Amino acid sequence: MTPIKVMVADDHRMVREGLVSILESLPGANVVAQASDGIEAVEMAREKRPDVLVVDIAMPRLNGLEVVRRVKEDNPEMGVLVLTMHEEEEYVVHLVKAGADGFLLKDSAGDELLAAVKSIHAG
Repeated sequence: MTPIKVMVADDHRMVREGLVSILESLPGANVVAQASDGIEAVEMAREKRPDVLVVDIAMPRLNGLEVVRRVKEDNPEMGVLVLTMHEEEEYVVHLVKAGADGFLLKDSAGDELLAAVKSIHAG
């Protein structure tokens, strides 16, 4: 099985480290990069070319929605999973329009994160 190259972008270090820990528990997942703000996320995604980018919607310097737009312009094949606290329909519509492949509420369980990354990677 080819490893899934994953990148994590979240401005909260403890959250980012937790996401990395969960993702690295997934057999075949390899976290290739981490970013702490939106600009860094776009730059790292261009450089590292992950299969799946897991990105927080609320980040400094460039919000997650704009990160999704820019990443998808650069690499439409890259899977993008957005983490959010908002489940309102308006947020989902904006995420889909920006090119997100999926979204997950931040209060979801770790196994849901793993399932979402595998699903997005599978297409």
